[in-house]
Amino acid sequence: MSDQPSAWQGELDRDDLVESNVPADPLALFADWYAAAGASDMREPTAMTLATVDPDGLPSARIVLLKGFDTAGFRFYTNYDSRKGQALAAHPHAALVFWWEPLERQVRVRGPVNKIDSAASDAYFERRSRGSQIGAHASLQSQTLPDRTALERRLADTESRFANQAVPRPSHWGGYVLAPESIEFWQARRNRLHDRLRYYRDHDDVWEIERLSP
Repeated sequence: MSDQPSAWQGELDRDDLVESNVPADPLALFADWYAAAGASDMREPTAMTLATVDPDGLPSARIVLLKGFDTAGFRFYTNYDSRKGQALAAHPHAALVFWWEPLERQVRVRGPVNKIDSAASDAYFERRSRGSQIGAHASLQSQTLPDRTALERRLADTESRFANQAVPRPSHWGGYVLAPESIEFWQARRNRLHDRLRYYRDHDDVWEIERLSP
């Protein structure tokens, strides 16, 4: 790979990410940016990097999809027995990163993570396609497989088991919510003099804003 400096330095000469213009609630700003990403030509604006700490203390990261956000936090769903599920059981804190390249914007979120209640997980699981429901039962996520055939055999067995009936949510699958303690908004400016504003909760659980050097 080339070790030459990137020519990309930010193309937009804008000044909207300033303390006097942003809302006091970071979720309101996130909602605006999220809507703009959804209206862009991005294929999957819900994609976010989820970074966790494994039980052995080593970092791990992967892309997951945001399935909703509100005052409680940012929601995603997965197999509780997966590597990420084991990591969150051992160290229930995580970080999220959204990168919306067409808008030259990034959002970073950090905070504690908890499982959402069973009723909410059930409701979301019922809305999934039948194929995804079957897959949640068939896949022993993150466990090793001897070959692809073994996975296809588990899939066929699962389809047979639930033939002509609704597929219930497996007990090892459900949702998590990350409750943000800090949210950083970054957007590109010319000459790499980018804007970075970080919201963080103070001791009274009130959002404060600080500007970070690019």
